[in-house]
Amino acid sequence: MELKAFMVNMVQTELEDAVGVENVSYTKAEKLTYGVDYFWISRMWADKGNTPPQADFIVRPGSTEEVSKVLKIANYYKIPVHTWGGGSGSQGGALPMAGGILLDIKRMDKLIDLNIEAGTVTCETGMIFQQLEWYCNEKGYSVMHLPSCLTCCTVGGALAHNGIGILSTKYGKMDDMTLSLEVVLPNGDIINTLPVPKHSSGPNLIPIFVGSEGTLGVMTKVTFKIVKQPEVRKHHAFLFPDIHTGYNACRQIVQAVKPSIVRLFDEAETVSIIKKVIGFEKKGSFMNLTLEGFEKIVDAEEEIVLRIAQENGAQYLGTEYGEKWFENRITFFYPGHIMNNPQMFGTLDTVATHDNIEKIYRAMKSAVEDNFQGVRFISHSSHWYDWGAMNYSRFIIDNPPEDPQEAIRLHNQIWNAGVRAALANGGVLNDHHGVGLKLSRLVKEQYGPAMQVLEALKKQLDPNGIMNPYKMGL
Repeated sequence: MELKAFMVNMVQTELEDAVGVENVSYTKAEKLTYGVDYFWISRMWADKGNTPPQADFIVRPGSTEEVSKVLKIANYYKIPVHTWGGGSGSQGGALPMAGGILLDIKRMDKLIDLNIEAGTVTCETGMIFQQLEWYCNEKGYSVMHLPSCLTCCTVGGALAHNGIGILSTKYGKMDDMTLSLEVVLPNGDIINTLPVPKHSSGPNLIPIFVGSEGTLGVMTKVTFKIVKQPEVRKHHAFLFPDIHTGYNACRQIVQAVKPSIVRLFDEAETVSIIKKVIGFEKKGSFMNLTLEGFEKIVDAEEEIVLRIAQENGAQYLGTEYGEKWFENRITFFYPGHIMNNPQMFGTLDTVATHDNIEKIYRAMKSAVEDNFQGVRFISHSSHWYDWGAMNYSRFIIDNPPEDPQEAIRLHNQIWNAGVRAALANGGVLNDHHGVGLKLSRLVKEQYGPAMQVLEALKKQLDPNGIMNPYKMGL
């Protein structure tokens, strides 16, 4: 609902009563700041001098109770609400496309409990994830969630799109680490999931909210399991003749042992990104792998990994390049290494079972390279599991169209081609970056008739449709 005349001022007064005058902003500069995240289109749009999407109010609650008050106000006036964490998302999931309220939760950054006996940590979701790791590290523990955005993403942002860190093969994704949640529903009600995630006491509510990208409510508190820091962490590197032999070896490895990191780079990424960041210059398919835990167990796992790699024709590169990769794991995303404007780029990540993952890689590569001129396609497979793996592919155009409308059209066409190639071969829209605005139009294609389940859930929890409009296909 569009607010008319002095109604804007009336709502502003209510929001200020709810969270404090100093925690409600509506200046032009503030609004512009929250109109751009890491989504390529939003950055390109701003770089071209166009006005980004803007909220009417920037609201910074300091507690769950204040979030509840804000949502009650929004629900009454039918004002859209967009949740904002660290602004590091790449899918446009937090952009205020419908105006209204932008809910910045970073004031909610308290450590509530760190329980060594239970093996848990509880915190508010506005905390930067690196800070949470530091709290745990001081006690010799870790959440074991180490994404590339560790230093800037919030806990809530990681939960919202079911994020994943580099140690996922051993420790899992956000939904694997989450034990319980506190959530504010769109009507302002505050609920808690059951204190444990595994039970036969009715459906598990955690998966409803983790990965829902702010469309079903606001997660305000979370309890994660924590893990004692490993006795040893050993890094290795290998070079396969081609990605095909690499896929076979990686599958055999993760079905035999449980590394924390497995990353297999295709020939194109091996001679570009890997060369730039760690100085490796040989042709082939590079793989880095990390084992961690008790030293005796790691030693036994090393023997198995080395044997499987050798049987698949790999050249063992020792520990140096594996250690270099780990040390520079965030460097990959620094300017000079990662794509950046004025280039056009996108990350086409999907996840599938082992029998489909190489097929999807080749189908996506063909869909992008064969149908669009001047595009480069590079890829690696990471986040391996005993049942499958993720393909993390990127397309890059060094000289995209100057006209922003034409650029957006081309960007979406490439995405359509790549994602539909994945769907047709047993993949999904996205692995861990989320759907957001970028892929919202394709959600119905992915789910088919099952989409009605998500739509019914949305209608029940958010009948006025205020939560993060135009995202997730909802």
